[in-house]
Order: sequence, then structure tokens, then C-alpha cells
Amino acid sequence: MKILAIDPGYERMGMAALQKTARGEMVLASACFKTSSKLPFPERILLLGCELGAWIEKWKPEALAIETLFFNTNQKTAMRVSEARGAILYEAKRHGLHVFEYTPLQVKIAITGDGRAGKERVTVMLKKLVVVEKKVEYDDEYDAIAVGLAHFASKSFPQRQ
Repeated sequence: MKILAIDPGYERMGMAALQKTARGEMVLASACFKTSSKLPFPERILLLGCELGAWIEKWKPEALAIETLFFNTNQKTAMRVSEARGAILYEAKRHGLHVFEYTPLQVKIAITGDGRAGKERVTVMLKKLVVVEKKVEYDDEYDAIAVGLAHFASKSFPQRQ
């Protein structure tokens, strides 16, 4: 099974194409797509959707796994990320993908066994679980890979094989 995993954001969107085979999970590709803060917000949302659409067409996944929004104290940022998630979900459904959502807690538990694990611990475990053959510049990319692995570890995964 091949999936796309997304760490949503409007400034940076982490993306990973992953595949589960009889030999285990593989990262086919990962990236952090960035939009310029100089662009109007609607243009940034359009760019996110277009980039995701291109990844869907290239990797032909069966599903999209996405992290749910963790509300922080900055309401403006939370609202903008929610709007980015809406564009991502729209694009996934437009391409006929099954969509699975995971909380940050679920992702951390799936990767480390501890829902309170920090980013550094999650990254260390990711490197033990899968091979990432390139230098990762932003945590958003690791976060997307973690979401994908959480999907493969979830109870909903076998139902969609």
C-alpha cells in the first residue's frame, strides 16, 4: 500500500510518500514545501493545493494520512493552518483518496511509545524505523514521515489493504 502523509501548514507543509511492503515500510520521497510570506494568503493556499495535487499524480497513493491541528495560543496561526488543512483535505478527496487523521499524541505513541515524547526523540526513533536517504532540513518533513508510520501502525490500516 502506498500513502501520502502530510504535516499541514501554510508556511511549510511536510510531505512524505511511503509504501508498506512485506519487507516493511519505506520512504519513497519526502519534502518540505514552503510558501513565501510575501504572497497573499489565498495564493499560498492555492500553491499548497497544486503541490499536493502534483504529488498525488506522481506517487498515486491509495490514502492520505494527515496530522490533526494542535491548537496553540496563537489563534491567527491556528486558523490559517486550519484553512491549509481544508485545502489539503479537498485536494485529497478530489483525487479520490481515503483520508485518515491522527493527533500529535497518536503519532508520538506510534513512533516512540510515549505520547509526551519531544521532537528530538521522535526523530531519533524515525531514523531507526526507516531509511531517509537525504538530508532533512526542516522538522515538518520528519513530522510527515511520522504521520505516515503512525498510519501503518494504526488499526485502520489493515482495513484498507
